Amino acid sequence: MFELIIKQPNQGTALGKLIPGSYLVGSGADCHIQFNRPEISGRHAQFIVNENHLTVVDLDSSNGTFIDDKRIMANERREAGINSTISIGQVNIVVKGPEVKNIEISAGKEPPKPSPEKEKHLKTISCELKKASKTQAETPAKSGKGKIPLLKISGIPDKSRPLVQEIKKRVHIELLKRLNLKKMALSGISEQDLEEKAKSTISEILSELTIPLPTGVKLEQVERELIQEAIGLGPLEYLTELDDITEIMVNGPNHVYVESKGTLYRTDTAFADNAQVISAIERIVSPLGRRIDESSPMVDARLPDGSRVNAIIPPLSLVGPSITIRKFSKTPFEISDLINFGTIAREMAEFLEACVKVRKNIIISGGTGSGKTTLLNVLSSYLPNRERIITIEDAAELQLHQEHIVRLESKPPNIEGKGAISIRDLVRNSLRMRPDRIVVGECRGGEALDMLQAMNTGHDGSLTTVHANTPRDALARLETLVLMAGFDLPLRAIREQIASAIDIIVQVNRERDGSRKITHISEITKMEGDIITLQDIFVYKHEGWDENNKITGNHLSTGNIPTFMEDIERAKIPLDIAIFDNEKWSNN
Repeated sequence: MFELIIKQPNQGTALGKLIPGSYLVGSGADCHIQFNRPEISGRHAQFIVNENHLTVVDLDSSNGTFIDDKRIMANERREAGINSTISIGQVNIVVKGPEVKNIEISAGKEPPKPSPEKEKHLKTISCELKKASKTQAETPAKSGKGKIPLLKISGIPDKSRPLVQEIKKRVHIELLKRLNLKKMALSGISEQDLEEKAKSTISEILSELTIPLPTGVKLEQVERELIQEAIGLGPLEYLTELDDITEIMVNGPNHVYVESKGTLYRTDTAFADNAQVISAIERIVSPLGRRIDESSPMVDARLPDGSRVNAIIPPLSLVGPSITIRKFSKTPFEISDLINFGTIAREMAEFLEACVKVRKNIIISGGTGSGKTTLLNVLSSYLPNRERIITIEDAAELQLHQEHIVRLESKPPNIEGKGAISIRDLVRNSLRMRPDRIVVGECRGGEALDMLQAMNTGHDGSLTTVHANTPRDALARLETLVLMAGFDLPLRAIREQIASAIDIIVQVNRERDGSRKITHISEITKMEGDIITLQDIFVYKHEGWDENNKITGNHLSTGNIPTFMEDIERAKIPLDIAIFDNEKWSNN
């Protein structure tokens, strides 16, 4: 919680505590922090609170918002430091900083476990997921036919869901009348007390309802969903904690889907209405200093565990607020995991490790959800600990464990459309930071030109990803991205830059059964006329599909030996040249 000392004329001093979130400040009845004073606008300012920072935004107020007597421009964001004073009209708010709790630290102490009720429900969902996965494996899929399988999260039957949704809407309306959770937080109530108060009030409202629950629906099930939506992330509260789930997709309040082991499931859970979905989005993005509203209806963010979040709301989304969460494993995948999954062969992994260590520039190419970021994370783990590594991403996802890392993240524009810091800006700035290696999460614009120039001017061993379906398509994609930089460069000049800068293209595809396969490891050799020549070093030979509709095939060597094999030998990196013998692979 964030502690504030509020001083109002003729009213003395009050202590306020804010939990992470977004708060409207003003004289209007809809404000979370309300001051009934004539010099204060209805919606005067906004406080955005996370664990360690308080950001103040002036909402184009009549008399202005000040921090330490310096006026904040309309819609400008400015951080309020410890012991600074925020002035709104004649009200002064002194920032005392985050509440420091007395925490006993003991060696080897485990992090706090979830409540027994939550832990029990997580185990139930995990069991249901295993059952659904087993059913899918035992039922051969027919291409293009059949419904999306159902995953039981809430235990509420489909036929009962409409009535449950109506009950939840009525309870939420009544809850807002009886409690303003953000105003309660401001009054100094602890998070635990806040949760208990919400639980007890929801129980009271449910007991007073005249609408009977549908047959087969327990009161505890509805109560659990209501509590999650009131103080947490709604149905996402449990889904984000399950390691088996890799993707969560919310298509409006009534449709929540998940992906597990490459299979898409429809869940039986739902939000009460659009407002509850937007509340969940705000709880995710507000601590990061980002916002979502009609003037800015799209946002990219991340969860505390690094999972990527994208949200889009009406009027852009016609189905209601939509959330897509790309979850990442709490323990990052290692190359051994990819080998066990059949994504890559051991010999291919050894070759890529040698390429990283010998400072070859590598592009990872693939479609959406093909595993580019996962593979980039694995290859980045080969980077030497003694080197200075700069990572540049839209939303920080890479989980590197080297000692000398600087992580950079792009910044979206403010409410006026100003102040954006793009990936391209960060790539250019990184060149002044004495990098040994530059790792760009994804090239999707003019930064491709800056990346190529960096690779060509002494920053060897850099890594990045692009969206493309084949290695040849990746080259065409790079040409297009370079042209997006705004320079009218001749096509031949662009291709010469690409051929000179990039050594290896790794193509990763997501197959129809949900599995990921590295289908090509290709080397850029030279220019022949106006054409960049490629030679495949390793490929995946697709043979067909088995009775369970799973892909069958093998990784093979093409017999081509990389032109930089001498560089690997000079660096004394142990790599058996026999791995490039296609006859050896055929015999295996």
